[in-house]
Amino acid sequence: MEFSHITVLALFCLAFVSTGAIPSGEDYWKYVWPNTPLPEAFSDLLLPYGKTNSLPIRVEELNQYSTLFFPHDLYPGKKIVLGNTQSVAKMVRPFTEPRQGVTDSIWLENKERQSLDDFCNSRTAKGEHKHCVSSLESMIDHVISHFRTSKIKAISSTFDKNEDQYVVEEVKKVGDNAVMCHRLNFEKVVFNCHQVRETTAYVVSLAAPDGSKAKALTVCHHDTRGMNPELLYEALKVSPGNVSVCHFIGNKAAAWVPNYSVDRPCVI
Repeated sequence: MEFSHITVLALFCLAFVSTGAIPSGEDYWKYVWPNTPLPEAFSDLLLPYGKTNSLPIRVEELNQYSTLFFPHDLYPGKKIVLGNTQSVAKMVRPFTEPRQGVTDSIWLENKERQSLDDFCNSRTAKGEHKHCVSSLESMIDHVISHFRTSKIKAISSTFDKNEDQYVVEEVKKVGDNAVMCHRLNFEKVVFNCHQVRETTAYVVSLAAPDGSKAKALTVCHHDTRGMNPELLYEALKVSPGNVSVCHFIGNKAAAWVPNYSVDRPCVI
């Protein structure tokens, strides 16, 4: 399906004109990728417009986001304990206060309270391109426009919220310079879709002591000059620079990468 996002949107709207039906974001997803299930990571975008829900990143999920490690730690048999960066947890105050997404704290040195508008309009990190989206339709349009094709796929994590200790079973590379879309930690449903240069995305298969399995979307940054120095030093005793650093991505996010095989599903 090789259309510009404008053509896809136009054809989608025409398809509903004759029926008089009101299309939804889920309808749009099925129109673009008819044989692909919608990732659970994007389910918040199906809430009725103007509705809110509780902040997405809760205390028991923080360890998914606050785990930093080196690329050489990604090998079968490696034991990983989630949550080696306690400063990330400190950044998320009680849920009555708005906060930026925990993932963004890896890049932001400023831990002060920040409004949603301030975050979405703030200066980006060096080499970063970001775009805030509040609907599934706008996310689809954005990623198709970015890649100039609908032949893309979304990869997300499936962490067990109650498990913090894992052993790496398998590591699969899924692409370089992926576009990450993750839920921001505000009651209003908004995702930050951004691309940071010189990154590699992986899916890491993990096993917990009780035998349960998880898949961890993982991003390795090969240029860390824009990263938060406090978090890097606390977790790994290194300073921002050319050292490569990786981190897991929690369940409220997905990575978009090209889908080179039409036989494979678009969602992992």
